[in-house]
Formats: sequence, structure tokens, C-alpha cells
Amino acid sequence: MEATIEMKSDTVISGMVISSKEIMESALMPKKYTCDGINVSPALDISFIPQGTLSLAIIMEDPDAPINTWIHWLVWNVPVTHVIPENLSKGNCGMNDFSKTTYCGPCPMSGKHRYVFKVYALDTLLELSPSARKSDLLKKMSGHILAYGELKARYGR
Repeated sequence: MEATIEMKSDTVISGMVISSKEIMESALMPKKYTCDGINVSPALDISFIPQGTLSLAIIMEDPDAPINTWIHWLVWNVPVTHVIPENLSKGNCGMNDFSKTTYCGPCPMSGKHRYVFKVYALDTLLELSPSARKSDLLKKMSGHILAYGELKARYGR
């Protein structure tokens, strides 16, 4: 069961816009960012980051995985920036569903899957262990989210 997260109640919630020069919304993800390529995280552009943001958090997941939503990437305490660089090396990575603390790109066994990059603007830095999972991250973020945005892509082999 997924943890419930709360937005910061005393702040006006603005919608961030997440885009990428490499990934067009809902289009096929370039092979470079998948297990069939060099498997690095793509650059992300973030617009409308609210004032008071102290860090960013990113969750990349595959809602079309056969059993449950599959977590490909968890990263928090990313310095506030409008451009997340390709192959992000800043921030703290948590444990994904590949049992790794790194970015693991799309790698569906069959068919085309959707992939969602969720970016959160937070009013704090988070203290979590490298073994933290998505539920741990969502719990720690609860009450600290100033804004949220996402970018969707697809990939199939």
C-alpha cells in the first residue's frame, strides 16, 4: 500500500512543469536512457520552482510493470536548479526495485510501458538512509512538498 503524502498546507501550491530536450511528453524514450543503451538518467528541465524550495526529490517509476508499479530511481536532496543534468550525480539515492541505489532505466520484458518522472519541490533537506525505499521517501516528504510536476515517456523493446 502506498503512503499518503501531504502538501505543505501554509504555502500556495504551484504546479511545476517538467520537460526534457531528450524526452518528449508521452513519446518513446531514447535508447540511451534505457538498459538497452548506456543507462544514464536524462536531463530534466524544471519550470516554476516555488520560492522557499530547499531541495528537490525525484521518483521514476513504471506503472505498467506486471505485478506492482516498479521503481526505477529515487533521489532526494537534489540542489535546487532549473536544469537537472544528464547522469545526475548530486543528491542522495535510495533503493529502487532492482535493489540498487542508482538510476536504472526502462527495461521492459515485453510490450511498451509508461515511465513517469515525478519531481517534488521540498521546503527541507531529508534525512534518509541509502536503503530507503519509495514508501520511506514519501513519508519523509509528507508535509514538506511545495510543488510537484511530472514528465511521462514510453519505452518498449
